[in-house]
Amino acid sequence: MSDAARLVSWFRTNARPMPWRTTPRDPYRSLVSELMAQQTQLDRVVPRFDAFVERFPSLAAIAAASEDDVVEAWSGLGYYRRARLLHRLAREVVAGSGELPRTAAELERLPGVGPYTAAAVASMVHGEAIPLVDGNVARVGARVLALAGDPRTGAVRRTILSWVEDLMGGARPGEINEGLMELGALVCTPASPACDRCPLVPACRAAGAGNPEDYPPPRKIRDPEDLQWVSAIVEDADGRWLLRRVTRGPILRGLWLPAFSEVDPGRSLEEQARSLLPGGAVGSVERFEPIRHSITHRRIEVTPVRIGVGNPVALEDEWVWADPHAPKLPTSSLLGKLVAAVSSARRT
Repeated sequence: MSDAARLVSWFRTNARPMPWRTTPRDPYRSLVSELMAQQTQLDRVVPRFDAFVERFPSLAAIAAASEDDVVEAWSGLGYYRRARLLHRLAREVVAGSGELPRTAAELERLPGVGPYTAAAVASMVHGEAIPLVDGNVARVGARVLALAGDPRTGAVRRTILSWVEDLMGGARPGEINEGLMELGALVCTPASPACDRCPLVPACRAAGAGNPEDYPPPRKIRDPEDLQWVSAIVEDADGRWLLRRVTRGPILRGLWLPAFSEVDPGRSLEEQARSLLPGGAVGSVERFEPIRHSITHRRIEVTPVRIGVGNPVALEDEWVWADPHAPKLPTSSLLGKLVAAVSSARRT
């Protein structure tokens, strides 16, 4: 049996059930799943995918919605630029043929669709023989071929792409691509790979040498950036929170959150929180324990400070009152952490 046949047989038996793994594959659901899975763990993607496609069952439904509605449905996945580009993509497709292109070259011309996503959709949905390399495929290829260099760049990556393309000669391209990704996720893991369960072990040079964990070489990790924020929590008599749309800064732009700013060491947190409000007489002030939130390489410590407001707040642009548990606005998982912190303090 060939390597390709062993891989496909393993994949058909061991593939995890995913809501987008339908027969036949649906182009729209496949595209959404691939966009969601960019830089996001699948255990976070699955529940958001189900809710998203229920709300927006087609590109036409996305095109008919506002950008804010689409971003709000994306909440919790992070990297919200993906949602905005998906909204642009939907309007562009609906204004044209109404259907997604079938080839990777055509898909790649759409907003937010890069070479990887285009290859994934074209191969899995339409059977185009175009290989792709994500982190899992890179690891499997580096071990099977015992490649010492970085498998994500240059000649090493091209070698892996050529190897994947060769595998496609004897099987369905989509199953090869997806089978390699699944193999890397379940068997050929970064640490303690289960070589005894791997369908490619007869051809794997690293396994044969007894050193699979030597491949690929470790990546240089970007140094983390530590930030400290203060956030002003304002609640009305109906339990709604005062949220502000983030309009500046490199992260969270376009999302709705309680007003926040970086901590100024020369001023008290209470004073800084008050200064974030749009207006209204300030009453009591209560500080809560800091919470931690991470965005890419940033590690953020956020101190919530609840501000009592004696008079009605005069709302300006980019401010709104919303239910913090279900704001129906594009937001971040940071809001949920702030809500949990305040709710937990109230119970103690």
